[in-house]
Amino acid sequence: MIVSPSEKVDNIASAVKLNFGSIIAMNLGFFGIQYSFGLQQTNMTPIYSYLGADADQLPLLNLAGPMTGLIIQPIIGAMSDKTTSRFGRRRPYFLIGAIICSICLFAMPYSSSIWMAAGILWILDAGNNITMEPYRAFVSDKLPPQQHALGFLTQSFFTGLGITLANLTPGILIAAGLISINSRSANNIPYTTYAAFFIGGVVSIGSIMYSCLTTKEVPLSDEEIKKVKAEQGGIIRIFKDIIEAFKVMPTTMKKMGVVYLFNWYAMFIYWQFITLCLAKTIYNTTDAASDGFASAQLLTGTVNGGYNIVTFLVAFPLAFFARKITAQKVHLTSLLFGGLCLICLPMIHNATLLFIPIIGLGVAWASMMGTPYAMLAGSIPKAKTGIFMGILNMFIVLPMLLETLTFKYVYKYLLGHNPENAIIFAGALITIAGIMVLLIKKRDNIAIV
Repeated sequence: MIVSPSEKVDNIASAVKLNFGSIIAMNLGFFGIQYSFGLQQTNMTPIYSYLGADADQLPLLNLAGPMTGLIIQPIIGAMSDKTTSRFGRRRPYFLIGAIICSICLFAMPYSSSIWMAAGILWILDAGNNITMEPYRAFVSDKLPPQQHALGFLTQSFFTGLGITLANLTPGILIAAGLISINSRSANNIPYTTYAAFFIGGVVSIGSIMYSCLTTKEVPLSDEEIKKVKAEQGGIIRIFKDIIEAFKVMPTTMKKMGVVYLFNWYAMFIYWQFITLCLAKTIYNTTDAASDGFASAQLLTGTVNGGYNIVTFLVAFPLAFFARKITAQKVHLTSLLFGGLCLICLPMIHNATLLFIPIIGLGVAWASMMGTPYAMLAGSIPKAKTGIFMGILNMFIVLPMLLETLTFKYVYKYLLGHNPENAIIFAGALITIAGIMVLLIKKRDNIAIV
């Protein structure tokens, strides 16, 4: 049975409009999650390079993100929908994931081999995904439909802030004279990387604990609890629920999957090859042992930090425009702008001019991290929020998995083994993703109960 969102009373009956401060508090944990992701985005390619990895190996070595997301997110989403603990439905997963994540952040810089770093990354990504998926559902549970855009774009704000600080931390430590840029441990990893990951471990668990302690979940009704406890089948039931959710998936979500195919394939390319690109275009080097390459890693932090500064600056304006001109138009414009700016990035050979692509990428990233969830939230039933948010996040990791399996050949045979061409290719894919947003119509946004 399908109904329009305006008729879907069961999904909003217990959701109460919150003030701005409460929305900030409930989403603060997202800051810690994204600080961790920021460390991965900027540092994993250099860490692998310091440990001796070749560029051709990077997609395979970064397989952890898509694989753990593919496996964990829908399962955790379904499990959190069925959780009736006294600590809540979503919060237990926040804490478990944060503990795993923090331990791995402390361990990562001590990696003595490529495969040790890759193994820790698998566990780290598992922890991040355990926390991430229920957090999306948490916002949908807690807020009424008219505040969904603000709630999810607040997560974009903290995404920008968290990744910004993660990327800028090494540069700040160097500028403050606390650590030398050329100071490295026996495994060739700079001590600035150690410090950044240690800080990330503290930030991850601390911010999530704050959100858990300050924000209560909307409790299930006695009837809902009885219904959950009456269901039989354990883990088999969870997989059946996931399969059933695929069968009744809203049209908005199916079309969003097409947008995500281009969008997230491109972002995975960007994160893997931006340091290699900047090393060539700005420092004219491909030698991972050179000072120029170390400087490119720091510049990557500045670039990634820069676009995330833009992200948290524009997140709330995007929420305003989403209410005024629709979330679809905001997402369309943001992706087109970001894609075109990314195409221009490898053409820049002066670091000071990188602010041009940084602005476009920041606007696109802000929209990627919030607008699609606002577009979808009104079309899914309350009891299945976790599952559907997990499936939407599967649409993020499936393109990443596809990139992992295919981009090695694209990079070698189509792009001439050139990291500059890889970034241009990524920009073109994001531009195509923006065009694909036009496939999503307002009439697609119907709810299934």
